[in-house]
Amino acid sequence: MATIQDVAKAAGVSPMTVSNVINDHPNVRPSTREKVLEAMSRLDYRVNVAARNLRKGRTGVIGLAVPEVDSAYYGRLAATIIAAAERRGLRVSIEQTASRENELDALSLSRNRLYDGLILSAAGMGQADAERLRVEHPVVILGDRIFGGPVDHVAMPNFDASRAATRHLIERGCRRIALLCGAVEEIDTSSLRLAGYRQALADAGLPADPALVRQVDRFGMRDGAEWARVTTADGLDFDGVFCVTDSLAMGVLRGLADTGVRVPGQVKVIGFDNVTESEYLIPSLSTVDPDHEGMAERAVDLLVRRIEGSEPPTRHQDVTGGFSLVVRESTGG
Repeated sequence: MATIQDVAKAAGVSPMTVSNVINDHPNVRPSTREKVLEAMSRLDYRVNVAARNLRKGRTGVIGLAVPEVDSAYYGRLAATIIAAAERRGLRVSIEQTASRENELDALSLSRNRLYDGLILSAAGMGQADAERLRVEHPVVILGDRIFGGPVDHVAMPNFDASRAATRHLIERGCRRIALLCGAVEEIDTSSLRLAGYRQALADAGLPADPALVRQVDRFGMRDGAEWARVTTADGLDFDGVFCVTDSLAMGVLRGLADTGVRVPGQVKVIGFDNVTESEYLIPSLSTVDPDHEGMAERAVDLLVRRIEGSEPPTRHQDVTGGFSLVVRESTGG
């Protein structure tokens, strides 16, 4: 493998000049730069990124910690984070947390310099843990569990998007709309989407029937299907369902089909996340697209700025992404 010294000898310059060309130093004459680049090409010289990062005290790797790696949503999130990082010459190390304790461990791993910085999708930590984020290394929170913490935070447009999804069902003629969500605790995904759902009902002058709000332990397809089967058997009157994730909504479609309920003829269903599978169901699933790519790009950009020290350490940003409704067959699209 060719070295800087080999390139310098071939180009008739010093190793320092080769280094200046590699690092795009402005004080290199164009003719000299051209000679060095030609020698690098001829010798098939490759920059040792690992060594360069080591000299800078960096690994060239950022961490991504997510609650679960086998869900459609977090799989897509990881793919968009990886793509955004690659555009900046960074690699991504992914770990599954699944609990508050493991989320705190992920912060500790970053502190031990396994990563240059960490993007943490927090599901277990809450507002009471905000001070635990006051660490010396770069961290960006992605999600909705922590507000007002001492780190940059990129959140989904949960309230506005859920309001729009519920309004869409109302505009399609639904008057008794069920909401399928997780346990409503503090400020989190389910509580924010519940608030948006209730606001849409209030906007339309529709009553908010507590019997129509159902909570599940997990956001999986099995949970959605079981809810639909049990609820239909119990005789609950509803003509629309807003699910806080597409996984739940896909399960609901299956459970309604199993009990002979026609979608969208009798019940209209909308989800949230716009995972790839939602487009290929029968019927295809209407959903909220929360601009995954834009959120990933923003999270990586904020983290890189922290790694490079280009942001004031005492100023942190709270960013909320955009969204769009994707209308498909499950709501009569």
